[in-house]
Amino acid sequence: MYFYMNCIISKISDPYFNLASEEYLLKSRSEDFFLLYRNEPSIIIGKHQNAFAEINWDYVNNHKIKVARRLSGGGTVYHDRGNLNFAFIRKGMEGKLVDFKKYTAPIQEALGKMGIETKFEGYNSLNLNGLKVSGNAEHVFKKRVLHHGTLLFSTDLANLEEAINISPGRYSDKAVKSVRAKVTNICESLEEELTIEEFESGIMHYFRESYPGCEPYVLDRKEIQQVNKLKADKYETWEWIFSYSPKYRISKTIELDKGNLDVMMDVDKGMIKKAGVSGSILLPEKLKELETLLPGLYHKPDQIMEAWRKVAGNLPFSQTETYTILSVFF
Repeated sequence: MYFYMNCIISKISDPYFNLASEEYLLKSRSEDFFLLYRNEPSIIIGKHQNAFAEINWDYVNNHKIKVARRLSGGGTVYHDRGNLNFAFIRKGMEGKLVDFKKYTAPIQEALGKMGIETKFEGYNSLNLNGLKVSGNAEHVFKKRVLHHGTLLFSTDLANLEEAINISPGRYSDKAVKSVRAKVTNICESLEEELTIEEFESGIMHYFRESYPGCEPYVLDRKEIQQVNKLKADKYETWEWIFSYSPKYRISKTIELDKGNLDVMMDVDKGMIKKAGVSGSILLPEKLKELETLLPGLYHKPDQIMEAWRKVAGNLPFSQTETYTILSVFF
């Protein structure tokens, strides 16, 4: 395969910036690009997923893990500085743009040069010794395609497991559901020790040496400004990350020493349309008041907490109890 591409290694670990970069290069440029980047701890959900249904809300908030929505479909992935992300952004023939094997093949070749033999299995995965090390997704825009994927190199797999460890049955919706797979880190199969930085350099070196026309590229000041605008206007916003989710119903119960709380809410475009609240944690009339306050609010922690405090008033709930109560709404 012949590649003529501008090759970028992003030094920025902000997931919102890197996702915005992909969209900017896809939609605002006509050239082909190959991009490598690593993000700080973050959960990246697919375009058509329910964000809340894909994350362990308590764990994500306690560990300050960012949640982002990408432009492509597919399932949820976890990023950290031990995970290397790659993206191909290329023009092609209409009707022939979606091709997962076409874009994973050169990645497999690069890995093979390092002694890492992977197999393309399922719809979009690269597996190593039967365990997943790469998930891939694509998005088509006019006659251009964005193909991007992950490479688990030295990711904190305990964090990965906890961040997307969800309780089944909380959410009812028609959103795309993630298919969980057993994963492993590439570094565990290396004969010689490599740092993630050396691994990243090795992937880029392979492309520049093996494919004519692959040249280094750096975004200029004007391009960075445009990416930052897209980041602020879209990728960092509650509307894109959470409100873009298909409509859903959440049903959840908690038990505290002071009593139990049962919550049901129907949410559409991020707004609570209908709510049911019951339990013994407050007097029935207080629960009814809360139930009437919720519809019309956005499914956001600050708005729900404000409604709770209006109803609970000066009742003696500790900070820990209040946080646990808030968690029943997510």
